[in-house]
Amino acid sequence: MKKLRLFTPGPTMVPEDILLEMARPMEHHRTAYYKDLVKQCHELLQYLFQTRAQVVTITGSGTSAAEAAIVGCCPPGHKALVVNNGKFAERWVKVCTTFGIEHTTLPITWGHGAKAADIKKALDADRKIDTVILVHSETSTTALSDVEGIGRLTRERGALLIVDGITAVGAIPVKTDEWGVDAYITGSQKALMLPPGLAFVAVSDRAWERIESGKMPMLYNDLKAYRKSLQEWDVPYTPAISLVRGLLPVLKGIKERGLEAIWKETAMLARGTRAAAEALGLKLYAADPVDSVTAVVVPDKVNEATLRKSMRDKYGFQIAGGQGELKGKIVRFSHMGYVDAFDTLGVIGALEMCLLGQGFNLTVGAGVAAAQKVFAEAMTH
Repeated sequence: MKKLRLFTPGPTMVPEDILLEMARPMEHHRTAYYKDLVKQCHELLQYLFQTRAQVVTITGSGTSAAEAAIVGCCPPGHKALVVNNGKFAERWVKVCTTFGIEHTTLPITWGHGAKAADIKKALDADRKIDTVILVHSETSTTALSDVEGIGRLTRERGALLIVDGITAVGAIPVKTDEWGVDAYITGSQKALMLPPGLAFVAVSDRAWERIESGKMPMLYNDLKAYRKSLQEWDVPYTPAISLVRGLLPVLKGIKERGLEAIWKETAMLARGTRAAAEALGLKLYAADPVDSVTAVVVPDKVNEATLRKSMRDKYGFQIAGGQGELKGKIVRFSHMGYVDAFDTLGVIGALEMCLLGQGFNLTVGAGVAAAQKVFAEAMTH
């Protein structure tokens, strides 16, 4: 049996002890046991998001939490600016369109992140905009947006800031309160090292005022219902009990290790992977690369689907391809969660062998050596 190592940017690998915790006998959720579980998780989620605000947990993918935040914060009479710079950013445009939310789209070239200057220009052009929606780490293009700078701007303008942090929270610096983010979103299957099925959103007091001020056509994803239940450490609907059981030790482990240490390691893994790509003569896709995921352009005459298939079938490494207009053009490597320097050296080695198998000209070991040099310098100081 071949060992499979997930290097996809979600789902990511789940630690064995977490899998075992989730395999324990089922508990009922309308109990003191479950309420205590919710309370413990909530306090640790506040640490994860670096916030004093309430953090809502929804049974669903990250999209469910994003939909809840966007729709709840944009009742009639409000207008949103949606940054569109990738496949997931497109989804938030679609949410606005589906629910009839008044909005304008700010297109940014794929591979680039949003800058405060981009947002300022859009807000100056339309004074009706009072909500900004963007992706911190655009998973499809591996581009990083300047959430800190944009948060400073939205606070000055009195606008709400909603951020998709699905491949940011728990992997790269995220400081909800310090940066002035009103709704920060993530999912369980990324840096939190759990299976898909839980979504989280940290909601500021300013956002709650907006949510409570209007009525939108929602039931299951209505944040008001979750806020009401959270007052008693309860949930409005049947939760994914096993996933929440696994969440607690994950969050405890993150707190014990410390977010800054995790952010530092993620950055190291990304630097090493980028150095490896350069040493192999490969081109990085993103102009504003994020540390949680790296995208490499597939060289001419190399078949992307064959490359990914051989990585998995021959060597047990599963990487991700491109999405939308990038399908067949890039491959992506995750640096989130349960992955370390030696896992990363392994995936780089497998990449070298699979590229050689398709006739790509490279020096065997050049990528591994470049990454190892980065890791050695970081880990011995």
